[in-house]
Amino acid sequence: VRLVESGGGLVRAGGSLRLSCVASGFTFRDYTMRWYRTATGKERELVAFISNTGEITTYADSVKGRFTISRDNAKNMVDLQMNSLKPEDTARYHCYTYVSRDYWGVGTEVTVSV
Repeated sequence: VRLVESGGGLVRAGGSLRLSCVASGFTFRDYTMRWYRTATGKERELVAFISNTGEITTYADSVKGRFTISRDNAKNMVDLQMNSLKPEDTARYHCYTYVSRDYWGVGTEVTVSV
């Protein structure tokens, strides 16, 4: 199993970024996916969840209405569209799945300036 994130960067508050995670090594369409984030000095936070079909999505209260998780099972990709970014969204964002055990990508850094 391999998860590779991309799309992070530096953006001003109010801006947008789109993160992508390309998955390989397992039957992507059969598994749920999640995005987590870890900010300096804070515990890891579950940001968004998507079911294997994409029909069910859930979000942390802190990002509801601003972030959207989606997936393309034909491309083995899960995305996180982040709008109206705030400085408190600054963190390293990781793609996650469970296939007999936990798998994490190395993450992509998001920095939101004031």
